Amino acid sequence: MSAPRVSVVVPHYRDLAGLDRCLSRLTAQTYDQPYEIVVADNNSPEGEAAVAAVVNGRARLVVVKEKGAGPARNGGVAAATGEILAFTDSDCVPNLDWLATGLTGLERADMAGGRVDVWYEDARRITPAEAFDVLFGFDNRLYCEKKNFSVTATLFCPKAVFEAVGGFLPNVSEDAEWGHRAHAAGYTLAYVDKALVMHPPRRTWPELLTKWRRIEAETYALHRSYGRSRLSWFLKSLAMPLSAAVHSVSVMMDKRLPVGARPLAVYMLFKVRLWRAWNGLRLLYADRPA
Repeated sequence: MSAPRVSVVVPHYRDLAGLDRCLSRLTAQTYDQPYEIVVADNNSPEGEAAVAAVVNGRARLVVVKEKGAGPARNGGVAAATGEILAFTDSDCVPNLDWLATGLTGLERADMAGGRVDVWYEDARRITPAEAFDVLFGFDNRLYCEKKNFSVTATLFCPKAVFEAVGGFLPNVSEDAEWGHRAHAAGYTLAYVDKALVMHPPRRTWPELLTKWRRIEAETYALHRSYGRSRLSWFLKSLAMPLSAAVHSVSVMMDKRLPVGARPLAVYMLFKVRLWRAWNGLRLLYADRPA
């Protein structure tokens, strides 16, 4: 076989059903040149044999013992042989043309990010958490066009660019930090709306809380690593409830949700933003000078 032009890197941690679903889509891509898939398992407690049984020859499997999605991706990149890297996550379901479409972004920029949509399975039984996640889970167009990074659920770049920028860091919001580092080095980023992956929603408050507790801790670590002031974080935290009031108007008009589910999204919007305000102040207090 010809050498793969593209390596698709998929970090995984104890989500065997999601990994199976993701690989089914990745192996059926419409991209017509050689490509490989590298699954970087983050030392899942089910064991390498269980992960290998799900992979079932559809990808190369590497085990990365250093904890974290960033280190897992780095391990996948180290094993990759393609000249171009495509990143997605094991709980994502890429469109069948995701790879072919996303790579077109590299014709006009050094890196490219695609679109991430959150799905709901039953319009008659949408939970408040699910309604919120559909609307606020990801806005990768905003991230790519205004904030200079793409989520790693759908990111494309030459391996040479990745190596020049350096790997993902642990214990911070690694996709944002890496994108900012690449931007500072002069690399350009394009957004490709048709390079779509679907992401499952968080359906309960505990699931949302787990997500936002991790994101807020990583974002605060990134905020401090950039040397930004405690005052700016304090003001951002205080503004969270106000932002919920502002966004609730657009939520009630958003056609991505059935009309009856929109109040559920508003309710969860206020709950999440109030928690983020409290948690932001808690992080600041815990990090106060001695």
